[in-house]
Amino acid sequence: MLNGIRIIEVEGLGPGPFTGMLMADLGADVIVVHRKGGGVTPGMPEGSLLDRGKRSIALDLKNPADNDIFRSLVATADGLIEGFRPGVMERLQLGPEVCHAINPALVYGRMTGWGQEGPLAHAAGHDLNYIGLSGALWYASPPGEPPLTPATLVGDIGGGALYLAVGLLAGLLKARATGRGTVVDAAIYDGSAHMMNLLMSLAQTGNLSMQRGESLLDGPHWSRTYLTADGGFMSVQCLEPKFYATFLDLMGLAEDPDFRHQFDRALWPALTRRLAELFATRTRDEWSRLFLGTDACVAPVLSPQEAGEHPMNKARHTWVNAHGTLQAAPAPRFTDAPDWQPPASPVRDQHRKEILRELGRA
Repeated sequence: MLNGIRIIEVEGLGPGPFTGMLMADLGADVIVVHRKGGGVTPGMPEGSLLDRGKRSIALDLKNPADNDIFRSLVATADGLIEGFRPGVMERLQLGPEVCHAINPALVYGRMTGWGQEGPLAHAAGHDLNYIGLSGALWYASPPGEPPLTPATLVGDIGGGALYLAVGLLAGLLKARATGRGTVVDAAIYDGSAHMMNLLMSLAQTGNLSMQRGESLLDGPHWSRTYLTADGGFMSVQCLEPKFYATFLDLMGLAEDPDFRHQFDRALWPALTRRLAELFATRTRDEWSRLFLGTDACVAPVLSPQEAGEHPMNKARHTWVNAHGTLQAAPAPRFTDAPDWQPPASPVRDQHRKEILRELGRA
């Protein structure tokens, strides 16, 4: 879908490389500028799957000759991704003003936690810090338990990488129409707050409480996970009354007078305890077989490895094993796109000669 689009990605952590992977998955020519002589970030592999489908050149941006090569890359690019703290690219003489002087149509994508401006713009932070301060972490766990989300998904990826990708695509459309680029200020703090608007819409009908465990989606017995007899978990979220009725029927609770009052908040704690006791009587697989294919809105909680073996994945091939790594295939899908084959990730500086030839510097 993005054939013919070139993105220059300055090596970074987490959401920046993820955005670059997403753009490469969609067909863009993504050139990642790795640090020359740089080591692997602790905990990350050499040849990360986040670099799949990209090309690599290693540059020292403090070195005048390498800085000049980077500027030549900027001249050929449609978009740029960088994830430094505010001011770092400017100190390298590679900020938006310099790059737009080279290439006025460039979409300059900036990925940070706190944004380019504000009292915390230069402070360190990570996923949980950004979504904690933005409000996005508030409803993340049952009342009485510390809020906790799946690592990186809400902040780095949801509020960060995906918003940067949307910003880049919007900027590319503008540049195609006007010949002028823009600067995308993608802050995880902003994006994770924006993601809350669907939940915040419930406040318009009185269904969102500032007290955890008392809102339409984070308090009911029909919107949570339950422990099973074998230590597994089942997810239950049957919001609509017709789905809730199917759930009660399969659970053998259709005639229970208390369970008929689905939206009675006073009953939620007691009904949660009763369901917890009931789910603890069977294994996860037993419950899964009972609910499979029904409209009860109940599903097992699987690990990524288990998800890869599930019949749903056998049909859609969402999880694939490639190059020694379990990884998810690109999303979304397009009707006119060819079948996707997982590309390998480059080793650092693998495409130097090829890229320099394209720039006329070989």
